[in-house]
Amino acid sequence: MTTVLLLVDGLRPDALSSVDAPRVEGLMRRGASSLRARSVMPSITLPCHVSIFHSVPPQRHGVMTNAWQPMARPLPGLIEQAKQAGKRCYFFHNWEPLRDLNRPEMLELAFYQNTCYTPEGDRQIAEIAARWIAVDRPDFAFVYFGTVDVAGHQFGWMSDAYLRQIEQVDKAVGMVLDALQPADTVLLQSDHGGHDRTHGTESAEDMLIPWVIAGPSVRRNYVIQTELTLLDTAPTLARILQIPAHPLWEGRCIDEIFEM
Repeated sequence: MTTVLLLVDGLRPDALSSVDAPRVEGLMRRGASSLRARSVMPSITLPCHVSIFHSVPPQRHGVMTNAWQPMARPLPGLIEQAKQAGKRCYFFHNWEPLRDLNRPEMLELAFYQNTCYTPEGDRQIAEIAARWIAVDRPDFAFVYFGTVDVAGHQFGWMSDAYLRQIEQVDKAVGMVLDALQPADTVLLQSDHGGHDRTHGTESAEDMLIPWVIAGPSVRRNYVIQTELTLLDTAPTLARILQIPAHPLWEGRCIDEIFEM
């Protein structure tokens, strides 16, 4: 079984009702979802991603900007926990600072290409990820799409160009989904939203994110009732991967999503 985390940078949940995104909509129908999950402060890409993988807020891990700095008090993240349990983890991304999300020698494969600044960039990442996932069947794969966030900064969140880019990324999402098997699980989420041409504040536009998960053990067409944040991603994925959540993680597994 393969578990995939799809991250669409800068995707506002309220944008999904304004676009034609059949693959994301289909994922919501066959899984459990929330359009009111919350990011962390500062709602900036690298701090958010460190929080996603380490299940602690930026005030704990210390990465407060998009410039990486080592943690003052290191703790294992999802990838370290998976590696210790003998799991094979793959990364595919088009924004280079994400290379620091785990310690060295934790990944079996890492693919980076600087394509997030071109409209077709996520499609290129999706093609590579889909091919490797279908053939190698890793235990866990992280696939990052950066072009929606770039469109937000260039044209404004909720602008026509931003919405059209979401539709392009929906096709990239579909490429990865088509590479999966019925026994696989996929979690799609964002790291933050945005407003005007920026993000990083505590406003709802910046803080609300979509969080959608589907797989054989997940309830279908279910709207998650409990409050959740991106800190809950790692503990939930740890349960699916059948690995222990680290005791210092501050998020929790969203047990509500699972079939009883």
